[in-house]
This record gives sequence, structure tokens and C-alpha cells, in this order.
Amino acid sequence: MSTKKILVVEDDPTLLDVLKYNLLKEGYQVSTALDGSRALELARSERPDIIILDIMLPVLNGYEVCRILRKEMTAPILMLTAKDDEVDKIVGLDVGADDYMTKPFSMRELLARVRAMLRRSEMQAPSTDTAIKVGEIEVDTSRHEIFRNGKTLTLRPKEFDLLAFLARNKGLVFTREQLLEKVWGYDYAGDSRTVDVHVRWLREKIEDNPNEPRHLLTVRGVGYKLEG
Repeated sequence: MSTKKILVVEDDPTLLDVLKYNLLKEGYQVSTALDGSRALELARSERPDIIILDIMLPVLNGYEVCRILRKEMTAPILMLTAKDDEVDKIVGLDVGADDYMTKPFSMRELLARVRAMLRRSEMQAPSTDTAIKVGEIEVDTSRHEIFRNGKTLTLRPKEFDLLAFLARNKGLVFTREQLLEKVWGYDYAGDSRTVDVHVRWLREKIEDNPNEPRHLLTVRGVGYKLEG
């Protein structure tokens, strides 16, 4: 198996060195950037398997870098934020990040999340259930496309993963914690509202009336399920 490549973007040289040192110890190839412009150059030239991206960067901030890269590649993006602020986290998810961590963080947890995100990325190979229908919604896992009444929907990466998972398990109820484990790829120790945010976004795209959903349903006190 080839060594996984990781791009670390952080404007604090000390933290950047610590992250690089620990990732190298884990056997990864590591490239680093101190600003958003250099991050784009390296991401485009080296095509990393995962990107660790700070929000507060000179030249281009992390949100802009994430927004640009998400249009060009599907590599998982783990955003780092100095604020434990829900708005920062939601904006990060909105522009295409797959996960976020708030500084200061445990290096062991960061390494665990990197491993989990890489595992999840490797599991995205096409499966035999290439076309799954749930009512007027069709999930094509081999082409990584979603259709509603024959029209293509544009989804964020984790929106697709969440909808595809629920479609494969139509009618089954999953807790937020189970969805974080199955879709995000690890036992999530942080804020389970990540699932709620993605559910809200999905309902806006697949439901006639997002406030009265017919497909992506809330099971009170338990979690969510997808019905045809």
C-alpha cells in the first residue's frame, strides 16, 4: 500500500512543526503550507489524500481555501479552529469541510480522526447496489450522483454519504451517534449537531416542504430514518 499524503496548512510555525513531526512518526508523507495561497498550490500539485486546514490564515483564509478545493477534489478536509463557536463550525461544513477540531486539541485525537477519515475515504469504492430508489429519489453510488424526479441534485460530499447510507438502509432508524460512526467513520466524541446540520441541508434539497418531510424523517427521541 502506498504511503498516504497529508497536506497541513497552519500559520503558526510551532504548531505546524508539531503536526508534521507527529504525522511523519505515523508513516505519512507530509507537505506543509503557512498561508492559503501556498496551500492551493500544493494541493493542486501533490493531490494529497487528506488536508488539515486552519481557518485563520494569511492571504486566503481557510474557508476560501476549502471552498476552492472542494470544487476541484474530493480529498477529506479536517478544519482547525481557534474558536469553540457553532457558527465557525457550520460555516466550515457549509463550504465543504468533512470535520473540524477546536484548538487546543489532543494530538492523539487528531491522529485518530486522520486515520478514520482516510479509512472512510478508502471505503468509497463503488458497490453492487449502484442505483437505489427511495420514492422519487435515486441514489447512484457508482456515479456518485443523486436524482430527484430525474433531475440531478448537487450535494456536498458528506450530504451524499449520509443520504447514500440511509438509502442503503431504508426504513431503519439510526441515532446521531451511529450516523457519525457509520458516515463520518469514527466514534465521534464531539458535537452530534453535525448530523442535524446535514439533515437540514438534505431536506432542503430532497423534500417538497423541508418543514414537513416525507422521506428524511425524525424519530423523536431516537434519530433519523429514510422512507420511500
